Amino acid sequence: MATGIIILAAGNSSRMGQPKQFLNYQGKTLLEIVSNEALKTPFRPVMVVLGAYAEEILKKHHNPTISYIFNENWHLGMSSSIATGLSAMLDQHKDIENVILSVADQVFISNGIFEKLLLEHELTGKNIIACNYAQTIGTPVLFHKNYFPELLLLSGNEGAKSMLKKHKEDTAVIEFELGHIDIDTETDYHHLIHPK
Repeated sequence: MATGIIILAAGNSSRMGQPKQFLNYQGKTLLEIVSNEALKTPFRPVMVVLGAYAEEILKKHHNPTISYIFNENWHLGMSSSIATGLSAMLDQHKDIENVILSVADQVFISNGIFEKLLLEHELTGKNIIACNYAQTIGTPVLFHKNYFPELLLLSGNEGAKSMLKKHKEDTAVIEFELGHIDIDTETDYHHLIHPK
């Protein structure tokens, strides 16, 4: 089942005050961590959607096995990056059956989490598989191609979250215990680097 991964990394990190894609954890940037885990899976293509700071990010991150896509409308919110990434993926790989949407700041992501999403889809027959953590569900999330037209029409900053609510009957979840740890502020980053 042809499955691709889109890593959303276009935001301007407004609450952080600096591009969080460059923040280091255990010797790698946050974007490198997510990209490397995506590349450990059998899923291809792996695409990174860039927007704010795209030139600076590309200078530090250039993996020849990843496609880097520029979203010129990144300021319109995460939905525009989803549409940009998915459009590029479908242009290049018309046989894609599923897409996994991931973000660039879930530092404890693993290739195992990505692979469990597809396994759960195959086991349950559900066409949306999300991750469960901290009393919510969210990224990374797998969408079957049935939902590609709807993903392409999303708008605003909520991303695909609205679709999880709208299609509850076709959604299953896997556990991602540390999925709630993302890095939005200096405080988040401080807690990551200096855990209690």
